[in-house]
Parts: sequence; structure tokens; C-alpha cells
Amino acid sequence: MEAGDGRRTVRILCSKKALLASPPSVGIRWLIGSPRFISPLTIVASFRCLHTLHDDPFSPDFSKEADDIRILLVRGFDIIGALFVGSQNRKEDANKAIEASHKLRACLYDDKISHSMVAALSNAELSEIQFCVSAKSTVSEVESVLYEDNPENILWDKGCLLRCQMALKLPLYAPSHEKLDCERTVSSLAKHAIGRLRDPCTAYLVESGDTSSDKQCSIVHGKDLDNVDAKSLLCSSFSLRKGSNIPITREKVDAIHVTLFSNPSRSEQKPGSPAIEFLAATKPTRFSTISLRLDILCYTSQDIDIATTISELVIAGLIEQLKTMAYISISETSSSQTELCPYHFHPTGFLIPVTAIYDLKYGEMEEKQGDLRKSLHLRLGLPLDRPLMRIANALKFGHKDKRGSNATRDGSSSLLRNVHFEVPASGVSGGVLSLIEGSYEYYHYLLGGVDDNGWGCAYRSLQTIISWYRLQQYTAIDVPSHREIQQALVEIGDKDPSFIGSREWIGAIELSFVLDKLLGVSCKIINVRSGDELPEKCRELSFHFQTQGTPIMIGGGVLAYTLLGVEYNDATGECAFLILDPHYTGSDDLKKIISGGWCGWKRPVDSKGRSFFLKDKFYNLLLPQRPNMV
Repeated sequence: MEAGDGRRTVRILCSKKALLASPPSVGIRWLIGSPRFISPLTIVASFRCLHTLHDDPFSPDFSKEADDIRILLVRGFDIIGALFVGSQNRKEDANKAIEASHKLRACLYDDKISHSMVAALSNAELSEIQFCVSAKSTVSEVESVLYEDNPENILWDKGCLLRCQMALKLPLYAPSHEKLDCERTVSSLAKHAIGRLRDPCTAYLVESGDTSSDKQCSIVHGKDLDNVDAKSLLCSSFSLRKGSNIPITREKVDAIHVTLFSNPSRSEQKPGSPAIEFLAATKPTRFSTISLRLDILCYTSQDIDIATTISELVIAGLIEQLKTMAYISISETSSSQTELCPYHFHPTGFLIPVTAIYDLKYGEMEEKQGDLRKSLHLRLGLPLDRPLMRIANALKFGHKDKRGSNATRDGSSSLLRNVHFEVPASGVSGGVLSLIEGSYEYYHYLLGGVDDNGWGCAYRSLQTIISWYRLQQYTAIDVPSHREIQQALVEIGDKDPSFIGSREWIGAIELSFVLDKLLGVSCKIINVRSGDELPEKCRELSFHFQTQGTPIMIGGGVLAYTLLGVEYNDATGECAFLILDPHYTGSDDLKKIISGGWCGWKRPVDSKGRSFFLKDKFYNLLLPQRPNMV
């Protein structure tokens, strides 16, 4: 890609660590970008090549690679090159990388490539990357490589997401005792459905994701998709993203919604004579129905008209997913019916959303699903100690609740989640912010009609911690009651039977025992002789949130708190603690909770000289660890 000054330029949005994956190993990484919507040529992510031939890490099995990546890759993103990690011959490997990129791209899509390809070469030991670009059948070195500090801003400044869902049933007539020719069967089954997508009588309802009554909506008719006069309505008319100030989070995704409507009774063809075609079955034949729930995401520019986006991205995405899911359904060797369902994810550390298709007939704890998730983690370079690709961690396309808050309530629960989303900034100048990773529920005094005022703060902190493990899908157990917590301590021999039903306090040690018994979770405990020493632990606490991301219980004297994050300036020592206070006794009124300081940033010493952590008290900090699982 030529820069404005004539130099060949490649821009990198993902970090070098993410580009190489961790740990870096010899082999191929497929480079992902969006050349149609983002320029100059920009790398936003990389997928590791998992399928190779002849045990050669530089000989991909293009067919298997395409089958996997076709599911994962959100329409609007594309293969723009390959990175060879462990390259030995710079010139030869650059040509091989370009050739491999073209072959994979050809396996993925039928359309021609209109953009340049990138060849990236790295010595796995040095972790240095050199870039080349193909242009007009030649491969030339890149003169400028730009690593961006704010990649999300570039990705979403003019970019937006569209989502389209569609349910359909495909009738299947097949010989009773013969194995199906899957490729031929898929083609015939999908043909009619594909024709329906491009039927002039099909209409597409386009809506903004805003839940307010004045949300933008419009109908695009199939007959207008290729009509130049109909291409005046831009995606920006429906997008809630005004600049890059609305990041994607798992709990909140803004996407333009596209809904398909078809009227089979209408036709632009003139009516003809009724006709019936009869084809006699020469062998015993069985009839079945394949039910599919399509769900696709597309990435596009807000400056593109909505008709072109539907024609070139939405319809193309639906067709690809339809073919893929129909093929999986037919080729499944198991006698039980498949329950395929697509889910969209934006895992931590990965810049762009991806899609996975799960078979719901398998539970998330079954080995088959675990193996699939592990392969997804390896493909995306994700850590293998956290379940980032479980169904519960899929993107939620909801918006603010009825109270106008980003704090959410699950449909099966009345408890507030993630109340710290509404907390103002800490005010620490030049500090490094480290926060809890994932969702939790807010447990506090008197919740659920239990009168634990004055003695249950540590129990409530423990319940909040266990809710975090539950919501991150590390466990399926219910959050235990006070009595169940006491019962667990009696069963391990830490307490006498008389402890059950009492109002005795518990501390960090007891919490660690319960987490070990009920969840198999290990904990690290930090002892602090005085509240004055807690700021000295900020670096260690920051490291915990960056690597483990779990809530921390702080116990001192007769009080217990839940710590959700720290902000710390290493140079000045200035710091603040994000405290979730279980001593709150009111109703779940978010504004009241935030304004009352029950969840908020606490300085060790406030502006009036008052210490939050007491000088004459001993403090224990319980740091729960993540289990090693996907």
C-alpha cells in the first residue's frame, strides 16, 4: 500500500505479542485486515495455522484451514497476508507467504482479490518482524511500519457492525440406507434458500440498535439492492457510534440490525399455467428437516450505503454460513439431531469480534466442546487458563436498561451486575488502571431478606467472588447462602457444628477454605500489619488484576470489603482503590449506591485527611486464582 509520500506502508493495530501469539512457535499466522474499509493496508489480528501437511509447519492444509476460518471471520474482514514465524530464507519465504495467502483466500471465497497481500517474516527467537508487500506480481520490502497506540479508535472511528439473524428449514429427501454425497446435497438444499435471499420480493428491515422510540429504521427492497438511485442511505444513519467513544464490551454491543422479510405470494413474473413435476423414487427414501438458525456479523464503514452493505456483506455472509451449517448438519455421523447455533465473541486481548458455531446437543463441560474451545484458543492466540469462548461469554447485543444504566440484570436474576461501570474516574494523575476482568453480582447486607447487618460482610464478599466464577463459567454451582458457607466450614473441620446458624464473623482464611472446597480454587493471601501499608501493595495488586482478574476480599478489624481494581502511579506513589462495599443496606438503586459511595474509588487518605484503611488494624487480602481451563 502506497502512503501519501510514495512509500509502501503497513499499519499494525494489534500488538506484536498478539501478532506472534504466545508463546511464539514456528509456523504460519494468517494476517487479518479490512482493506476495503481501512487504509493504508492494516493488520488488525492474526489467526494461527493449525492444519498442516506432512508435518511441515509451512505447508498448510488449505481446505481444512478455510473451513475453520470461514466460520470465525466476520464479513468485512479478510485475509491480507501471512506471517512466517521461524523464517530461514527471507526472499524465498516472502514469496511463499504471498502464495499461501492467495491460496487460502481462493479457498475461502469465489470473488477475486482486489488488494495487495502482506508477507511478514520473523525469527522466532528474536521476535523481530520484517514486512513485504505484493504489488503487480512483484514482492517489495515495506519502507514504513506503523504501530498504533490507540487501535480501537482507528477500527471504530468510521467502522460499525451489522447483525442479521434468520431461521429456516431445509427439507431433505434421501435414500434410507445410503451415505449421502454431502457436497452435492448441500448444494441442492442451499440453492432454494440462496435464491430467496436475492429474490426481488425479499425486503430487509434495517434498524439502529437504539431501544428508544425514535430509533432510525428503514426498509430496503431486494429489487433496489443494485439500483444506484436507492443507494443514498448510509450506514451512519443507523449507527450509534459517533466516533470511537463507544467501545465493544461483552455486556454491551451496538450493532445495526438487519431483518429479512419474504412474501412468497408475490412475484414479479407473470402468472403462468399451474404445473406439477413428479419424480418417482427408485429406492426407499426418508424425509427429514434440517432446522438452521443463522446469525452473522458484518464489519463495514459508516460511509458505505446500506443497500451495498446488504448486497455485498450481509447476503454473502448468510450464504456462507448457510452452506457451512447445512454441510455440518448432513455430514454429522452421530444419529442424534444436531443443534447448531452461531455465537459472536470479542475475547480479551483480541481486537476484532469472531464467530463460533457450537452444537448445543453437547454440554459445555463435555470433552467434545472442550476440545473445540481449546482449538479456538490456539487459533486466536488466547490464554488456555480462562474460558473466554464459552457461550456465557458471547457478545450481548443489549443496551441500557430501563433505568438508563450500563449495569445489567440477567433475565434469571434480580441482582445488579458490574455496578462499577457507572463509577467516575479515580482522579489519580498518570496512573496505571488495573480492573477486575469479567462480570460479577453485587451482594450486600439484607439482600434476599437475610438480616446479616453487622456480621455478614465477609459472607457477602465471598458471595460476590463466587458469582464472578459462576458468571465466567468456571463453575455451575449456585452462589451459596450464609448457612451453606458455614456448613462447608464445618464439613472440612474448621468449625464446630454449633457454628451453623450462628452470626460469627469469618475472614480471609475461612473464605479460602470455602473456595477450595466448593470450587477447587486456590488463593493467595497477603498480610498487612497496618492500613498505612496497603498502598505499598498496589504494584502487587495491579499485577493480580492484570493476570488473574478476579475480585479480591480485604478484611481488617471487623470490616470486609471487595476490591475491584487499583489505579497506581509508580513514580509518585499516588493510588486509589476501587471498593465494592458489602455494608450497604438499601434497595438495589444504582444511583443511590454510586452517589452514596458504596461502590467507588477510595484514596488511602481523602481530601479531609481521613484514612480509609485504619492505621491500628491488621489486614488480610484474599487473592483468588483462576483455574487452568478453557
